[in-house]
Amino acid sequence: MNYLSVKDIDSMNEWVSEARNLKEKPLAYSDLGKDKTIGLLFFNPSLRTRLSTQKAAQNLGMTTMVMNFDKEGWALEYEDGIIMDQGKSEHIKEAAQVISQFCDIIAIRAFASLEDKEKDKAEIVLNGFVKYASVPIVNMESSVGHPLQALADAITLEEDKNRLKGRKPKVVLSWAPHPRALPHAVANSFVEMMHKQEADFVITHPKGYELDPEITGSSHIEYDQKKAFEGADYIYTKNWSSFNEYGKVIAKDSSWMISADKMALTNDARFMHCLPVRRNVVVEDAVLDHANSLVIKQANNRTFSAQIVLKKILENLK
Repeated sequence: MNYLSVKDIDSMNEWVSEARNLKEKPLAYSDLGKDKTIGLLFFNPSLRTRLSTQKAAQNLGMTTMVMNFDKEGWALEYEDGIIMDQGKSEHIKEAAQVISQFCDIIAIRAFASLEDKEKDKAEIVLNGFVKYASVPIVNMESSVGHPLQALADAITLEEDKNRLKGRKPKVVLSWAPHPRALPHAVANSFVEMMHKQEADFVITHPKGYELDPEITGSSHIEYDQKKAFEGADYIYTKNWSSFNEYGKVIAKDSSWMISADKMALTNDARFMHCLPVRRNVVVEDAVLDHANSLVIKQANNRTFSAQIVLKKILENLK
């Protein structure tokens, strides 16, 4: 069993319910991972993902091994049949098999390059480990998706929705400006997660910032941000670069920053963001520091999204 995408969740309601139970009793399955080791391999920086996944593994009794490949490992080659007489010292074929001998689960974090769309969509790092490793693989954010974050977001939405008194929520995913090009992974997985929810879901962004249509599908796209915010119960904000003009920042429209004035258009909406976030660029201090901001709760739920994933994998190993 691998966890590579939100699509690997067979029942969102069941997984979220189990994760919330784990949150109540995080050490209830502390013997499940006894004598098991997870290897956390980071090809890119991390704060919440590293600490939450490590904490989740420890709650299940696992030993954790962490390696920062961008600083500590050999540069890996992924192409088959290549003459390795340049800068790459080790091939994924050997590396994945060797690491599999040391670990019972391997978790991978490897961002998109934002230079070659087809190469990024091929997920060469993540899928290289899936192909050559002999143990389960967990996606800690890849070129295309961040399914641990999306599962944490689902937990957060479920925890908060009692205030709606059974009413179907309106959830808005809003693009916001950023000084540099960012990947689509968080937005993609949030969209995939929302497709598994009973909600009025709207994506809003400037023209030219459409996400991959294979992922958004029939989602409602609204180019007028203020109109999208009207009556919303949740505003989930994230920047992403252009998909069609791949990796490019085609506009830095500061008018799309999330402000208190825009939040006033909503139905007393909760603000959500995966973090880290650039204050007063993506979102105003007044919104981020407001009582309606759920960002710290989202970060806390990262532990329990990782823990339910690892629990199910460990149970599958028995």
